[in-house]
Amino acid sequence: METETATRWLTEAEQCAWRAHLDVNRLLTHQLEKDLQPFGLTMNDYEILVNLSESADRRMRMSDLAAATLQSKSRLSHQITRMEAAELVRREHCESDRRGLFAVLTDRGMETMQKVAPHHVASVRKHFIDLLSPEALVELRASLVPVAEQLRGRRGKP
Repeated sequence: METETATRWLTEAEQCAWRAHLDVNRLLTHQLEKDLQPFGLTMNDYEILVNLSESADRRMRMSDLAAATLQSKSRLSHQITRMEAAELVRREHCESDRRGLFAVLTDRGMETMQKVAPHHVASVRKHFIDLLSPEALVELRASLVPVAEQLRGRRGKP
């Protein structure tokens, strides 16, 4: 016989915190997306450019890039196709694995990243960082890191 577990409903304080998080997440993402539009980029585009620009040789295996950006391989493939059309990235075959592909940041992609990054950082500062005290940022990070680690499945792992 299965035992029924009682639902642990959120307290008023928990509900308020949860809804504030949802509001900030949606509103901030919307604003940052809006601020990238003049450059013809989406947040997904920008995240891919950041990942590639910070990788060795400005390249990542497609499967690793999909994992890093939390996209399915199929969705990432469509995204990369659009970015290839804009000459921001290109695909290269992996010499050691015939089925493997790399996404590679092109020179144009790097130039775009260097042009857009200062505007994006200014947007992040204006709509998020500068609204919080340094102490609040430390507390926020301390609060969110365990959640992110648990969701990534790394909690308790070295």
